[in-house]
Amino acid sequence: MHDYRNIGWIARKLNSVLRWPEAVFRYWRLKRAGHAHSRKQLRSAKQLEFHHGAVRELADAWERKLHPPNLDAKGSPVAAFHLEAAAPLGDVQVAGTSRKAALSAQEQEWLAEIRAETQRCNRTNVTRTAAYLACYRRHPELHWALLAHMVSRNGGWNMTDLRGELLPRLLKTSQCESIFYMLERANALIFGDAYPQLLLYEQGKRLGKNLTHLLPELGVSRFMEPVWHDFWERQDAVLLSVSLIVNEQHYIEKRVVRHPFYQQQVLGTMLPAIQGLLQLNQVMFPYADQDGRRRLSGIILEHFDDLHERIAFGKQLYMMLFAIPEIKDGVYKFACSTSHTGSRADYADDIFTAVRTERQQERYDRRLRHGQLRTGAPPLYSPPLAAAWPEQRVLPAEPGDWYGSSTDVMSYFQQLTLPASFDLTHAFRFGLNKLETAVWAEQELGLGE
Repeated sequence: MHDYRNIGWIARKLNSVLRWPEAVFRYWRLKRAGHAHSRKQLRSAKQLEFHHGAVRELADAWERKLHPPNLDAKGSPVAAFHLEAAAPLGDVQVAGTSRKAALSAQEQEWLAEIRAETQRCNRTNVTRTAAYLACYRRHPELHWALLAHMVSRNGGWNMTDLRGELLPRLLKTSQCESIFYMLERANALIFGDAYPQLLLYEQGKRLGKNLTHLLPELGVSRFMEPVWHDFWERQDAVLLSVSLIVNEQHYIEKRVVRHPFYQQQVLGTMLPAIQGLLQLNQVMFPYADQDGRRRLSGIILEHFDDLHERIAFGKQLYMMLFAIPEIKDGVYKFACSTSHTGSRADYADDIFTAVRTERQQERYDRRLRHGQLRTGAPPLYSPPLAAAWPEQRVLPAEPGDWYGSSTDVMSYFQQLTLPASFDLTHAFRFGLNKLETAVWAEQELGLGE
């Protein structure tokens, strides 16, 4: 029990309380500055739009995928065939013959190479994140690859926070592990589904040949085949990016978000109620603005378990990244010049360190003031991913195709909009202060007991 008669202890806490009005005023002042910077960037934003008529044509193509004609172009009967997304390859039979046997030797070789490369890169969040960026640098028309790279960076930072300076003081070890397994599973599943699509496009581009018909062999949803056919003809980066956002969020809906384990261990517990405090719901894009100042642009996801909100969230992130030149140029420069390690020291080395500078103390002394380190305080420990978590074996995805009707997806292809405010430079640092205050409250007042 704390000795509340200790005059020195009372004086320190009283002094801290008396500073709260100053902190609140400073927060609102900086928040207004963030809004002003967002408005300035909005004035330079480009409107990203789909090609006219492309969505309606896709809707017709999606319906044809669900209800294919029974005759081919020559009028010959065609056996019904549908390969479930993520189903074991070669298990589906067509007219009594394995679908795999219907492929040419060259096609089978291409597919084997794509699967092997995907498996090689799908080892950790760090390898996935690097693969996305490398793909975008080779093919900048694949906007989604850069978006996926930046979102994957955020996933890695969230993973290492669970082994960092603050969160382990608020969460049980078992809670940290459950959250990590959920983040890792979602990260790995999205990569395992999307990266083969990018590689198949790359192979087709190299050959000058549309290979989209091979997508079912990679376990890709029938929803994506018409999209890639359209992209091959029109190069509509906006339509492809939004389609991938829709596809990947549906892909993890039942496999992760609605999975009984994650519902019971993570999403069905008290964690969603405090995710804002834990900062697990922020996606931020670090960059240097035109004046060379470090900034963070991003938005906050309120309800991770809401599929429609996750898709709207992804679309706004895409708009923010590709419609605002300062953010796109700055983020790309950051991505190319700063290797992703998983440590938040990658972008905020004035607060975080990837190397623990001193032995961790059982008692935590406050180190932050106004989102900055106090004079003489050691930086917060944010380990690289390799030091935080062992490499996980990626288990096969559960079989099944989420796509069932074009009417279920048409609402996602309306006009794209930007959030009204997206500068998180100061909000992120204020959030760190809140997190540290929660650690202090649990420690000093015993609120976690």
